[in-house]
Amino acid sequence: MGIDINHKHDRKVHRTEPVSQNVYIRLLVKLYRFLARRTNGKFNQVILKRLFMSRQNRPAVSLARVARQMKAKSREGKTVVIVGTVTDDKRIFEVPKLKVCALRFTEGARTRIMKAGGSCITFEQLAVE
Repeated sequence: MGIDINHKHDRKVHRTEPVSQNVYIRLLVKLYRFLARRTNGKFNQVILKRLFMSRQNRPAVSLARVARQMKAKSREGKTVVIVGTVTDDKRIFEVPKLKVCALRFTEGARTRIMKAGGSCITFEQLAVE
């Protein structure tokens, strides 16, 4: 005979706000919470969910990975959106022209993207576009 499991205390655990007290992230959460509520697209909801994540779940992305993902013809001319840090990668010699939106850029990554004729934008600038 089995036992009767009491499901009274079962709950789904998901974040509704970031644990971080970073003022910039908190401001972005306010902005994207508004956009997620007022627009029909799923994009702003995904960005909001990712802003809630811990730093361990927002890993840095190398410039080589970004360039490799953007090689496809269907992705040409699109904006790369990364909720995390974009880092430089010395293993890649030529950086293609990219438009990248991220929380942070390392100094090397920013200069290499700009030198290739691309642009580095913030999430506020992305929201305005």
